[in-house]
Amino acid sequence: MTDILLQVENLKTWFGSGAGAVRAVDGVSFEIKRGETFALLGESGCGKSVTSLSIMRLLSQPAGQVVGGRALLEGQDLLRLPEVKMRDVRGGRVAMIFQEPMTSLNPVLTVGEQICESLRRHRGLKGEKAQAALLELLDAVGIPDPRQRALEYPHQLSGGMKQRIMISIALAGEPELLIADEPTTALDVTIQAQILELLRTLQKERGMSIMLITHDLGVVAELADRVAVMYAGQIVEQASVREFFNAPQHPYSRKLFDSLPDINKRKSKLAIIAGSVPNLGQEFKGCRFADRCELAWQTCRDVEPVWQISDEGRGIRCHLYDAQLLSGRPVSQVAPVVVEEEVVPEKANQQISLLEINNLKVHYPIHKGLFKRRVGQVHAVDGVSFNIETGRTLALVGESGCGKTTAGKAILQLIRPTAGTVYFQGTSLNDLRGESLRKRRADFQIIFQDPYSSMNPRMRVADIIEEGMTALGVEVSRQSRQARVDELLTQVGLSPSMKYRYPHEFSGGQRQRICIARALAVNPKLIVCDEPTSALDVSVQAQILNLLKRLQDELGLSYLFITHNLSVVAYLAHEVAVMYLGRIVERGTVEEVLQNPRHPYTQALLAAVPVPDPDSRREISPLKGDMPSPIHPPAGCHFHPRCPHAMPICHDIYPGETVLSDKHRVHCHLYQDSAC
Repeated sequence: MTDILLQVENLKTWFGSGAGAVRAVDGVSFEIKRGETFALLGESGCGKSVTSLSIMRLLSQPAGQVVGGRALLEGQDLLRLPEVKMRDVRGGRVAMIFQEPMTSLNPVLTVGEQICESLRRHRGLKGEKAQAALLELLDAVGIPDPRQRALEYPHQLSGGMKQRIMISIALAGEPELLIADEPTTALDVTIQAQILELLRTLQKERGMSIMLITHDLGVVAELADRVAVMYAGQIVEQASVREFFNAPQHPYSRKLFDSLPDINKRKSKLAIIAGSVPNLGQEFKGCRFADRCELAWQTCRDVEPVWQISDEGRGIRCHLYDAQLLSGRPVSQVAPVVVEEEVVPEKANQQISLLEINNLKVHYPIHKGLFKRRVGQVHAVDGVSFNIETGRTLALVGESGCGKTTAGKAILQLIRPTAGTVYFQGTSLNDLRGESLRKRRADFQIIFQDPYSSMNPRMRVADIIEEGMTALGVEVSRQSRQARVDELLTQVGLSPSMKYRYPHEFSGGQRQRICIARALAVNPKLIVCDEPTSALDVSVQAQILNLLKRLQDELGLSYLFITHNLSVVAYLAHEVAVMYLGRIVERGTVEEVLQNPRHPYTQALLAAVPVPDPDSRREISPLKGDMPSPIHPPAGCHFHPRCPHAMPICHDIYPGETVLSDKHRVHCHLYQDSAC
């Protein structure tokens, strides 16, 4: 028996027909061995998901068509099978975990019914045997109280639980190959660690192969054995994970690594990939990356690079590794000018307090019954205090549901706080109402997580940016407002000629730039950034982070940066506040909190972050359990049910604040006797 399970040869998938057909996948070849994890890495739109959907024969018809190639599963071409036979393979021998579990699960069926459906179809199990297999699957993927959870509906489960249900459905048919399409993208870092450890354990126990689709280099380093990098519908590099991370060869691969934020790059700009992915609705005659490549010469634009395999078995699609073509490279390009990274000077902290938050609380009442009696309340934000100085960035980090976004909205008075005070430049925002509050809104703005849903799709960009100026009376005449729109678009790196377009005509990164321009239009002093880069690829994320840092330096802006991405925090923030179940458990400077975390929850967050280095691959010890409900928070320290260091006192008394340094503070009984 050969050790090759799946062999994909020259796969081509097009959308549409004729000269304008979109070549989403254009000549992709790879193989997956038994028991290995093969990662398909690349940015959004490169063709990763379309490749997997082509293999599974799940393309939307008739728009998407496989126009060439083969997908051999143990020698059997899946692309030639009749649909009736493909149904036995799909969900049986080959299963798939989709990117968004909530939209993949049926909202009107219990999760148990959805798993049993696969058990009946692929293993012929019914009745008590199906129930036994169901409970065994739920237990295998780490679902607590599986008998009760099987009776629940998808909306009753957390994001991590829903992803585990998706995995159990995929495993129900006992697949030989599991295709995981961005299985951790929408999850918090702690839940991501749980899912990665689960996949690793299941693979070891069952001996199955995994095809991992992702744009996260850290996830690839943690889980994969081999990696293939996709760009514009083609694979441009393929190697073992250690070879790839030790020495990426393709210029595109190198740029992906250079774009990663970390604490060592704080004083320099992140590398970006200029331009954008080319339109795939065209015939290519040269390298598809040439227009964005700093090492390209004319041959790259005129001659399509061929796939080459080195003696070590690495694959590369680049003229830099073609000795025959490389000899014709102009001398000026042989040793390109090395551009020093621009050092971004940090302004001296003038210790001018801009925003002061004291004991902020947001509680939502819970009403039940015919007469809507109040039966409880949700402690969304439960006593938060911090301050932000002029020209500084405070990062608010924590898992989903901890209250970060609610706190940000309460500060801006988009949600009225239940208790506590918010002082902006010495003025209490809690006391402002109506017109007096509207006049102050020019001083503080918000950038939302999803740029597309936060813009009116029927308005042109110029009107979207101008709207705030008109409402707050920032510019008197329409002519001056239009001039300001042009200035803002230039400031965020877009052409003023784009102002007459609609939001759907822009990429995700460009839409986020428009949202930043809209926030800047009224000359704010504080911007609340609510996960502004979570939906972006690493290279686009680098562009946005560079922009935010430059604007802060030029305009003296302050940021409240809400995120769960600790790499972004390490690069951008000056101070960090770690939030858990409505309360801040640790805060301090970036160096203090990220390099010397004291609270067990902060330590767990940092330990869960996947490191883009396979040599640092470790046994993942994920944080156990899910965050408790904010309706009934645990007595004592809220973290004690999940804490490996919990003591008897933690069950009864919430820890007070321990001052570790001028900026570093922690709420934990472990340090009650070590206050400075």
